Amino acid sequence: MATKRPRRVKETFSRYDSADYLKSEEDMAAYLQACLEEAPDDPAFIAQALGTVARTRGMMQLAKDTGLTREGLYKALSKDGNPSLATVLKVLQALHLKISLHPA
Repeated sequence: MATKRPRRVKETFSRYDSADYLKSEEDMAAYLQACLEEAPDDPAFIAQALGTVARTRGMMQLAKDTGLTREGLYKALSKDGNPSLATVLKVLQALHLKISLHPA
């Protein structure tokens, strides 16, 4: 007599997105700081991390606050983006974040 195998239930998972966990300006600042510490010499990684933070606020609102286009923000703050320092500073200001420098 053959035994019945338990029926397998197909599990589905959503894609992990760091943006889902960035609820406050402190969370955003800590995330960006961690990314800078993880890969201080990888501008693409940092641009993408800034894009992750930007998505938490909403790109449409961020575009209004920075005077940049939504499409331009998505492009500049992607892993293939290369945002200018002016763009980075505008985005940080709109996110109520600032850069702080310390001796290495």
